[in-house]
Amino acid sequence: MVGRAYRLTLFLALAALGALLWMQAPDGRAQAPVVAVLTIKGPIGPAVADYVGRGIDKAVEQGAGAIVLRMDTPGGLDTSMREIIKDILAAPVPVIGFVGPRGARAASAGTYILYASHVAAMAPATELGAATPVQVGGGGFPFGRQPEPEEERDAPAEKTDDADGEAAEAPEEEEPARAGKPTIEDKVLQDAIAYIRSLAQLRGRNVEWAEKAVREAATLTSYDALEAGVIDLVATDVEDLLAQVDGREVEMDDGRVTLATTEVAVVEIEKDWRTELLQIITNPTVAVILMTIGFYGIVLEFYTGAVVSGVVGAICLLLGLYGLHVLPINYAGLALIILGMILLIAEAFLPSFGILGFGGVAAFVIGSVMLIDTEVPGLGVSPYLMAAVALLAGGATLLIATKMYRLRREPVRTGSEEMIGSRGKVIDWSDDHGEVRVLGEVWRARAQGPLEPGRAVRVTAMDGMTLVVEPQSEGS
Repeated sequence: MVGRAYRLTLFLALAALGALLWMQAPDGRAQAPVVAVLTIKGPIGPAVADYVGRGIDKAVEQGAGAIVLRMDTPGGLDTSMREIIKDILAAPVPVIGFVGPRGARAASAGTYILYASHVAAMAPATELGAATPVQVGGGGFPFGRQPEPEEERDAPAEKTDDADGEAAEAPEEEEPARAGKPTIEDKVLQDAIAYIRSLAQLRGRNVEWAEKAVREAATLTSYDALEAGVIDLVATDVEDLLAQVDGREVEMDDGRVTLATTEVAVVEIEKDWRTELLQIITNPTVAVILMTIGFYGIVLEFYTGAVVSGVVGAICLLLGLYGLHVLPINYAGLALIILGMILLIAEAFLPSFGILGFGGVAAFVIGSVMLIDTEVPGLGVSPYLMAAVALLAGGATLLIATKMYRLRREPVRTGSEEMIGSRGKVIDWSDDHGEVRVLGEVWRARAQGPLEPGRAVRVTAMDGMTLVVEPQSEGS
């Protein structure tokens, strides 16, 4: 019986394993390969770089034979662009850069990414170029300004007439000409030129125009780019693109690969919640708002002891600081923003009559303007936000200053000064001391003689927390 049970169990296990293998085995039909599509839309920043890097990994895990990187971008940060290019160069499958749909562009950082792609394509009525770096943050250069054209250093020698009237060259000066010292803009420009030239040489594309796009901010339309050898083809959409690249050979690190993109399953890799959150908090305007809310929330926690305000404030402050940390900011501007917040809060506790408050508003606005001063679209702090914050903070400061001015003109309503001369009634009395009710409060009191309960009294002095009273008639 035991042997039969053992054989039956073994038979059932083998049958289950065979059924599992049969279900996973191909059914004789050729399964369609997968092509993943990633979409870059808008400025290129840390969130986009994170999306592309993880999107490529996800596409490889899903067995994609190729990746289409569809772009419509005005440019972005140099650090984020270089992260994307590193991911493209390290990708184990071909990456097809595609500027689309119609009307899209791959300006500035997008041009570098398109040059780095294994296959470069554009839709009709699209453009690329204008890859000259632009200054960000008053000192960092994710993408510094174009330097002024260098003056010609080798000027022709001047000629003078000798005694015979013949032209003769002027004698050369003994002191050698000093070469101009390269500026930071020169270094950034040369670095950008070398980078895009290296990508063009790697992919066998037009090197001269690549340098021109950086040095002179040159641009091209899709058909002009195809004619100039900047891109490989023009396609109307992703389906047309896949049909045209089918059978094309591309050079990978481990050899040449032939693309097979017919009868493929096109999979769109969307942004997940992590990318969406990163994209929100790395928006400079949102980062400033989060930091402001966080700062005031923590101050409110210390002032009122409310746990909720402290928790929310700490979370917002950390998110705002993280957003500013990954952005190329001007730290002088950040310091002015923090100083402005401190001065605005100090106005509520110190009797400065608006001096601290208005100084805080000025520091906050100036710091916000300096925080991210850039020509890159989508990477600046909204001037409307700054105007709204300035108006609210200025209004609050004016209200506080007005209230404090009125309080100084009103008579004293608290303390010993306010108690002297106040009237009350005796509640309980024994010999020369007892309790009286003055201004709605019960006080210990003493007098020069006995007083009956209910007798009207007037405060003449204060001895610590004991009132000195004297009897008064009801009509006096």
